[in-house]
Amino acid sequence: MPPPLPSSPDDPPDAAQGLAEPPGVRGSTRGAGETMDDGKGRTFPCEGCGADLHFTVGTQHLKCPHCGFEKDLEFQPEAVVAEQDFEGMLERLQELRRKGVQDEQQTSEVRCSSCGGQVVFSGTLTSSECPYCASPIQRENIHTSDFRVPVDGVLPFLVDHERAAAELRTWVKSLWFAPNEFKQKGVTGKFQGVYQPYWTFDFETFTRYAGQRGDHYTVTVGSGKDERRETRTNWTRTEGSFHRFFDDVLCFASKGLPEWMTQALEPWPLDDLKPFNQQMLAGFLARTYDITIETGLDGARSRAEAALSQDIRGRIGGDEQRIDHQQTQYNAITYKHLLLPLWLLAYQYKGKLYQVAINGGTGEVQGERPYSAWKIFFAILAGVIAAGGIYLLTQR
Repeated sequence: MPPPLPSSPDDPPDAAQGLAEPPGVRGSTRGAGETMDDGKGRTFPCEGCGADLHFTVGTQHLKCPHCGFEKDLEFQPEAVVAEQDFEGMLERLQELRRKGVQDEQQTSEVRCSSCGGQVVFSGTLTSSECPYCASPIQRENIHTSDFRVPVDGVLPFLVDHERAAAELRTWVKSLWFAPNEFKQKGVTGKFQGVYQPYWTFDFETFTRYAGQRGDHYTVTVGSGKDERRETRTNWTRTEGSFHRFFDDVLCFASKGLPEWMTQALEPWPLDDLKPFNQQMLAGFLARTYDITIETGLDGARSRAEAALSQDIRGRIGGDEQRIDHQQTQYNAITYKHLLLPLWLLAYQYKGKLYQVAINGGTGEVQGERPYSAWKIFFAILAGVIAAGGIYLLTQR
């Protein structure tokens, strides 16, 4: 159930703390680490030497890069990654809008406690490092904000920097029609580990459909030298209905990457999700969503509709299928707001910028790449020559 709303539309934002979920329902110990700059930021100082702790992929612990001190992640005993009520969250957000409660500001400055420099967080960025001393710093309470959809779970990085680089080299060598120079030199650039926002949706669907089944048959037409066999199709009308449950339909909740790239990175090892914990973000970049939960559901429905169309074609059967009508009802909608890990890299080749993303849970690589116009030309030419040869042989 959604938490209670402010009692009055005149309540200031600080008075809306009743919107926060009970500790442990969605995440971890909120007080882990230390707040800074009047509560606007958070760091995780080492208990041994006072330096900043970083989350390490190999051990899945916080570790000090200076003295080697390690610390386990802290979770409330009752913290779980659970499905949330979609309709209840919509009601909560709509009520906040009616009361005039504003979202967090898009730009924030946090004073670094290590060197005193100002760290600017703009847009959806929530976790970064000080540009002067490289200390990891996070904006406080953004992912658990009372005025946004809180994060339910985090998939920690399972693929470290070295493996990501190896997967990238393998990907470059596997590219068809890539320039030889590009494949020999490979991709160079700086990796960035980023936790990106995702929505996942569960729903029960009930679909009614009507269509036509096409069954092929052959007939002999003409006579003498003109005699030949033709394939024709017999069409029969069909209709039906069926139920299907969809589990964890993913929707990328940021505008920073193209949809084809994020979908090609799937699947994700969601069985390894952990309850939200800011400690896992230490030393990595992180972003909050700029695609709303309503828009996210629209995207999930589009993916479901495509899958249901395939189901309908399978149920119609035959050699060909036509779908004349498809209507789906969505019930029992739940969601999760997740942060999933990506290694991102931007590189240049002959003056053009390309972007590559690596799934931080599986190592899957997807990205933009250059093509060799000469290789494509000779491939097309070889295809034309082969087709011409086959045609001549058949004429003889």
